[in-house]
Amino acid sequence: MAEPAVARAASKPTCVLALQGGGALGAYHIGAYEALAEHGFEPDWLSGISIGAINAAILAGNPRARRLERLEQLWEMISWPELLPHFGVLSLDIWHNRMSNLRALVAGQPNFFRPRSLSPFLATAVPPTEASFYDTGPMLETLSALVDFDLVNRGPVRLTLGATDVETGEVVYFDSKDSPHPIGPQHVMASGSLPPGFPAVEIDGRYYWDGGCVSNSPAEAVVQDQPPGHTLIFMIDLWSASGKPPTTIDEVLWRAKEIQYASRGHLVADALAMKATLRHAERRAAALADGGPTAEAERQRRNNHRRLDVMHIIYHPGRSHIANSDAEFSRGSIRIRRDAGYRDMAELLAQCPWQADGAAVAAPLGGAVLHRVRSGKVFTHAAPGLGRSGDPTR
Repeated sequence: MAEPAVARAASKPTCVLALQGGGALGAYHIGAYEALAEHGFEPDWLSGISIGAINAAILAGNPRARRLERLEQLWEMISWPELLPHFGVLSLDIWHNRMSNLRALVAGQPNFFRPRSLSPFLATAVPPTEASFYDTGPMLETLSALVDFDLVNRGPVRLTLGATDVETGEVVYFDSKDSPHPIGPQHVMASGSLPPGFPAVEIDGRYYWDGGCVSNSPAEAVVQDQPPGHTLIFMIDLWSASGKPPTTIDEVLWRAKEIQYASRGHLVADALAMKATLRHAERRAAALADGGPTAEAERQRRNNHRRLDVMHIIYHPGRSHIANSDAEFSRGSIRIRRDAGYRDMAELLAQCPWQADGAAVAAPLGGAVLHRVRSGKVFTHAAPGLGRSGDPTR
């Protein structure tokens, strides 16, 4: 049965949580959501790609009181019990994480993926749904157990998942709102099927890979159907576009991944804000072209204005991370990432940058404002491309 909608105060913005892909780094999402919920910002709309799609489906497919519990259950299920605890000594913790990653590569992860019995290098041509190093059948069962897909499709929280059409190379969004085809576990799997590790997923005769193959930022869909009124997008990136030049091969491998999966992150955040601002300007120009707004038109405009505040939050891993941290699922590392997500989101919410005078002036009746969050500091951009407020990411 669908969870009843909760009455919303007129002043409370629509809350959107956009969760990026990043494999095991997705434990950061647990803490970020936990802080949001504690501060009364339960998402009205969840948008996800890859591990972000899995976490988003868990949240959308459970009643509010069970969401955090289910997220915790998911990450407990897909991680091996610790053979040894984290030592608290950097060199030993790095060694521990390497062994954890090696275990994932060799044995897979419980309730998530397992190695194929025959190496794909030795196999002849197979269906697209089998052309991969790992079989993701266990995650299909996990999703079916942890997610109420009736609630996903009929409940109060909208769910949007980004995937890549293998044949066209274009991003496709599966959406629970007014969709002729209900979202099921296969749509979540499609969003997280990153090749060559995971196979394509077939849906209605089409084959899909991970949405991160094209863009790892799932917030784009929100601007395409921006809600009326004031909307807050919490856009959580698991990869940083900026970073220091690497000096070791481990750092080279990690930096290459960051650039690959986050290179569009800051561009998408800027584009989201710019699109919303331009659409607002177009509506104002149309009203002026008609001879100026009448009293009734002005009332309607104020009732339907669309202001967008984009919170761009970027995860920065600790010193013990390794080049393959996205495939390192030790419970100690999961706990560290979760704690970081909680801390970063709580610091952001304590500052409430969308309520600052600068943000209000930037978009009093519409348009968009971008707030980029780095290391607990918030940099607000009234108009992307104009005045960076000392943002070190540029």
